[in-house]
Order: sequence, then structure tokens, then C-alpha cells
Amino acid sequence: MNPVLTIPAFGPVLPEIILAAGALVLVLFGAIRGERSGESMNIIALALLAVTFVAVLMLPGERIETMNGSFVIDGFAKFMKSLTLVASAGGVILSMDYMRREGISRFEYPILIVLSTLGMLMVISANDLIALYLGLELLSLSSYVIAAFDRDNVRSTEAGLKYFVLGSLSSGMLLYGASLVYGFTGTVSFPAIAGVLQGQVGIGAIIGIVFVAAGIAFKISAVPFHMWTPDVYEGSPTPVTAFFAAAPKMAGMAMATRVFIDAFPNIVGQWQQIIVFISIASMALGSFAAIGQRNIKRLMAYSSIGNVGYALIGLATGTVEGIQGVVVYMAIYLAMTLGTFAVILGLRRGKVMFENIEDLSGLARTHPVLAFCLAMMMFSLAGIPPLAGFFAKFAVFNAAINANLVALAIIGVVTSVIGAYYYLRIVKVMYFDEPAATYDTMPAGVKLVLALSSIFVVLFGIVPAPLVAAAGAAARSLF
Repeated sequence: MNPVLTIPAFGPVLPEIILAAGALVLVLFGAIRGERSGESMNIIALALLAVTFVAVLMLPGERIETMNGSFVIDGFAKFMKSLTLVASAGGVILSMDYMRREGISRFEYPILIVLSTLGMLMVISANDLIALYLGLELLSLSSYVIAAFDRDNVRSTEAGLKYFVLGSLSSGMLLYGASLVYGFTGTVSFPAIAGVLQGQVGIGAIIGIVFVAAGIAFKISAVPFHMWTPDVYEGSPTPVTAFFAAAPKMAGMAMATRVFIDAFPNIVGQWQQIIVFISIASMALGSFAAIGQRNIKRLMAYSSIGNVGYALIGLATGTVEGIQGVVVYMAIYLAMTLGTFAVILGLRRGKVMFENIEDLSGLARTHPVLAFCLAMMMFSLAGIPPLAGFFAKFAVFNAAINANLVALAIIGVVTSVIGAYYYLRIVKVMYFDEPAATYDTMPAGVKLVLALSSIFVVLFGIVPAPLVAAAGAAARSLF
């Protein structure tokens, strides 16, 4: 493990302090200005996320523990917090025009995004079970509300209710597992738990780890705790779905990595089996269940389940190379997801949003640039070289092979080939079917997100070194 520098200052918590203080300012501003503050609140929230991003980059690179050891900053936390803030900013940008057109541009939305992001940053840096739970609940409670943000829409209200009920169940499972781990180790601190759990571990602690893994699996939409994902993705407003598919996934995978690598590094053999099972089940379900989908948001829900399974391959190795693969995979997944949802938000004519795959028919003839960008995202998600998605999967498969998890890597390759079918079907519909409709011009913010995502997906294959090197440094900081 790296040497730990323990300091009493609030410096390492500066990004979280900025977001918390900014959220309070936004609440006051919104309360004073009322509904007139909708547009300006989005701009202020984006500025707040940008300032927080700069604060994260300014944090020191060495491992620092503060708040009596419950909060930690290291290279891994810095990298994942940066991705989370980018994802949250993307979610706000994608929502601005949509919320205005749908008549739901209320000042509470950016506040909830900021509070949810604050919970994500806390989860990423949590160094004990209590801090982890507090951050997770702040993230979850905000997410339940924004899922049902379009309160006059039955589907949105249903999505929020389902998310809330199942999320409460998962929180209970996580708390039960945490209480068992505490009961059998006598501590909630990750480093202290690691010191106690070595070699042979009692059945009680193993059951605790299983329940903790179940709670985490729900938050990252991993099988068998994925049941909320398709309905919530389909029912939520589209920008909210884009946010769910991007930002919480970054924080969730960071949380899973932090818990298993920091708290249970000496019993990899015990929890590796759990992660391998979840990974295989997620990849299989993500590949097969998406084949029959007609709604593109539901298809992206199953796609996200499958992608979480691929990322978990890296975590299952328990090695530096595997964690590096997880970090690279999540960075590339973020770009592909935001780019895809930018195109989905562009499928609009007047007040009508189009969400079915058939609505993409002949898009290459009516909107060739849009079709080309979406085709690039689909090829990348399918893992076809030389786009970024290929290198993401290669990184985790290679790490699995080097860690003697050859069967897991082979299953990953097979499910990736099967999953390519529904990605390539979208390309076929766009380029070979007769045009179905024309769509309005995309808003400037959505165009910006799509352009940046497309550039990243293409350029990563040409210049992968900077991201790979940064991901390697982030992974090494955990060991």
C-alpha cells in the first residue's frame, strides 16, 4: 500500500464543500427568483461543476486521509471524480433545451443534479462504511426525485416510484451487509477491515461481503439486481436517462473498486467469485435481452447492464492492470453513452420525441452527419476497431487473461459478438431502410456534447497514451 498522509485540513474536501455551498446558493436563488430562474440556474450549475472540476484537478496526487480517516483522496479518486463531474455537466447540457420544450424547466432540477453529484464525489472518496452509506443515500434520494421529475407524465412518475422502492430494498441489503462486516471485524474503516480479514475468513463475514456486493450491484445495474434499469431508463425524461447512464455509473464502479480493493485486498479469492458471477450474468443478459428491444432507451438500458459486466472483468482480476482496465473502460463508456443520448435527444419534431429504433429509418439520407455519429457510437459500443470501444474491451480482456481468468475473457468475447447484433441493427436501419421522418435542428448544447464525444471515440484509437497513462497512475494509487 502507498504511504498515507493524514492531515486535519479541509483541503482534500474542497470540491465537496464547493458543491455543497453552491447547492445552498442555488436553493436561495431559485426560491427568490421562482420559475423565472430556470435557464440561469442551469448556467450557474454548470459553472459550479466547472469550478469543482478545477478544484479536483488541483488536489495533491499522493494518498491523503482526512475527516478522522473516513475520507480519502488519491490518484484514483481524482480521476473518477473528474469523469463524474464531466458526466454531470453533460447531463445538465443535454437537459437545457429538452426541459424548456417539455415545459418542465423548473429550478429544482439543476439543484438535484448538483446534490446527486455531491453524493457521487463522497462515495468515490469514502474510506469507511458509514461515509460510503451517507454518500450513497445522498446520491440515491436525489436520483429518485429526478427520475419522476416530469410529474404530469405517468411513465416518469412510475419510474421514480419503482426506483425508490427497489432502491430502498438495496440500501437495506447494503446496510445489513455492512453491519455484518462491522460485527465480525469490529471496525468500519476500510484499511482496518483489510487488516482484520486475512487468510481464512468466517462465514459471517463472507455473508456480509455478499450483501455489500448485492447493494453495490444494484447501484451499478448489475445482474441480478438490474430489474429497475429498463423501466426507469424508459420512463424517465431522456436527459435524466442520459444522466443515469453516465454519472452514477462512474461513481458506482469507483465505489465497487474502492470497497473491494481497499477493504478486502487480502481475501481476493473469496470476493472474486462473486464479481465473476455478476460479470458473466450482466454480460449475458445485456447481450441477449437487448436483441428484441424496440425502444432505444430500453436498448441502452440493457447495453449499460452489459457494459457494467465488461468493466467488472477488470475488477474481478484484483490486479493493477485490471483496475487500469476498469478506469479506461469507464472513461470510454462515458463518451459513448453521452454521444448516443445526444443523438436520441436530436430525434425530435416539434413537441414530439421519437424513441423507437424504427424512427431511425433512413436517417443517413435525411440527416447524414447525425447518422454517421450514431453509427460511430454503435460500432464503438460493439467493440469494433479502430474505435475507442475496441480498446476498452481489449484492456479488460487482456487483464483477465494475465490474471488467469481466461474463461471469463472468452465469455466476454462471445457475449460481445452476440451484442454486436443489436448495435449493428441500428446502423442497418439508418443506412438501408427507407426514410421515416425528418427531425428538427439539434440545439447547440446537444451538438457540442455529440461533437466532443465523437472526437474522443475516434481520436482515442490514434492517441491512446495520455488516457492509458493517467488510468495506470490512478490504478497504482490503490495498491
